[in-house]
Amino acid sequence: MQLRTVTHLGLALAAMVGVSSVFNLGAPPSDASSHREAPLISQDPVADATDLYAFVSPDDPETVTLIANYYPMQDPAGFPNFYRFGDDVTYRINIDNNGDAVEDVLYQWNFATEIVNPTSFLYNSGPIDSLDSENLNVRQTYTLSEGRGGVLTEIASGLVTPPVNIGPKSTPDYEALASEAIAEVGNGITVFAGQRDDPFWVDLGGIGDLLTIRELPGNAGGGVDDLMGLNVQTLAIQVPIAQLTSDGQTPADAEAANAVIGVWTTALRPSTTVLSTGTTSASGELVQVSRLGMPLVNEVVAPLGAKDLFNSSVPGNDGQFLGAVTDPEIAVLLNLLYGDALVAVPESEREDLVTVFLTGVPGLNQPANVTPSEMLRLNVGIPPSETVNPLGVIGGDNGGFPNGRRLEDEVVDIELRVAAGFLIGEEFQNAANAQLGDGVPENDVPFLAEFPYVGTPHQGFEHLHHSMTGALSGEGADAAAPEMRTLSVDLGELNGSGISGEATLTETADGTDVSLMVEGPAGDNPVHIHFGSCDDLGEVAQALTDIDASGMSETTVDLTIDELTSDTYAINAHESAENIANYVACGDITG
Repeated sequence: MQLRTVTHLGLALAAMVGVSSVFNLGAPPSDASSHREAPLISQDPVADATDLYAFVSPDDPETVTLIANYYPMQDPAGFPNFYRFGDDVTYRINIDNNGDAVEDVLYQWNFATEIVNPTSFLYNSGPIDSLDSENLNVRQTYTLSEGRGGVLTEIASGLVTPPVNIGPKSTPDYEALASEAIAEVGNGITVFAGQRDDPFWVDLGGIGDLLTIRELPGNAGGGVDDLMGLNVQTLAIQVPIAQLTSDGQTPADAEAANAVIGVWTTALRPSTTVLSTGTTSASGELVQVSRLGMPLVNEVVAPLGAKDLFNSSVPGNDGQFLGAVTDPEIAVLLNLLYGDALVAVPESEREDLVTVFLTGVPGLNQPANVTPSEMLRLNVGIPPSETVNPLGVIGGDNGGFPNGRRLEDEVVDIELRVAAGFLIGEEFQNAANAQLGDGVPENDVPFLAEFPYVGTPHQGFEHLHHSMTGALSGEGADAAAPEMRTLSVDLGELNGSGISGEATLTETADGTDVSLMVEGPAGDNPVHIHFGSCDDLGEVAQALTDIDASGMSETTVDLTIDELTSDTYAINAHESAENIANYVACGDITG
């Protein structure tokens, strides 16, 4: 059921201005797509939550999928001590189902690691073809528990995490290993814990350099995905909706009193750690060291002096953080850096942001009698969208962010536009304020169509990251000039787009010229060279110039034709930057 159009949403938020002020709060909500978001947790990556997702499962809409990612910035080549969850960290996903900012249900993961042969330095001694392979030397298992009414009950123990994705010799069929690690634990609950691709995409280098947008206004590419080719540790759980609501029933529709849940993740450690020769031990009460709900808030909204405090706080105390939301520093930066290009961004009294981050949006995901608090709020009565718009609610898709968060949601662009005043009124929606972005249009690998949905982790043997060119290898200064030749690639129509054509690859001294000519309703179509084939697209190896209204695209890439034909690559075109998940034409590069 579609609740509101974008215009109606803006009016609803404007109507909330008077309501939000009566709560008498007092500083910023913070959470994050939190890669190194606070001083203390940046030194404790195994307990550092990076992103949280909550959505009605697209392939099983009677369930909700909750995903919490931890341990940021994992270079896949982590040999000899590959990444894993912390045995001394307690990980939780918390659910508030009545709007009082207190968890009513929680799911808890506790891990244990076994080294089978401590006399070997190897993670594995041969190919790993199953989770119980005798070649796997480092094994991690976990216990899953559920908390209700203050009582913690064990659901299952001895659940197995898959090994990391090492390479073609060690993990020749990695997705088979990952699939083996998906467990059904009763009562309709499915769970997974293990390494996956980092599904967040962002130009951290640009944002970190005084909010630099490489190609203004940021909605047409040009950014660098600093998380490209990096992995995280994923906790994923799929739960029947009725087990998460306040009355134990599936909501009749989106307006039902039990339809909205709030979600956040936390990591806890014992209060005391003792270091001795070659060992550590932990004891004492559990202390919260990480907390995450909405994306990017603790990273770019909360001031340095409040970041560690937020990670240790509970949602019911979020009134202490209001100031950084109502008077956001990012608004000051936008005016200072891009004032000539934007309608002036309001720098204070931003009750529009209070509604999005603290209370939920009325008519969308605000529970009755809500206690203002920062968390993802999901209306489980809204079914999955038939066609996903990555801009979520501001793009007219009420199934997406800030109504929960899907993997496909373009939260960086959404939050930049909201910070620049999008929800205040048409003056901002019709200006460049509504086109802001970081220039990174999509994740570097495709998501899965079924649980756990997060893409395959990058392997240590071969991966790319932080590359504008996507080159796998470079020729040395003394290398011989490549042999000049030309190759044609047929681009076939996809998804009834009416777009098809041909790409011509011509090798030059500078690399390879890639020239596209397509017919059909083309214009501003992003196009990339991907690893993999059209039937199984992988991560982006090379961004190409967008196809223009005449159906043409010209790009010189830093790859030879030999390199492009020695592995499996495909050229893939998308409908638009806003609808990047819809593919319109594709062709395999073959020699």
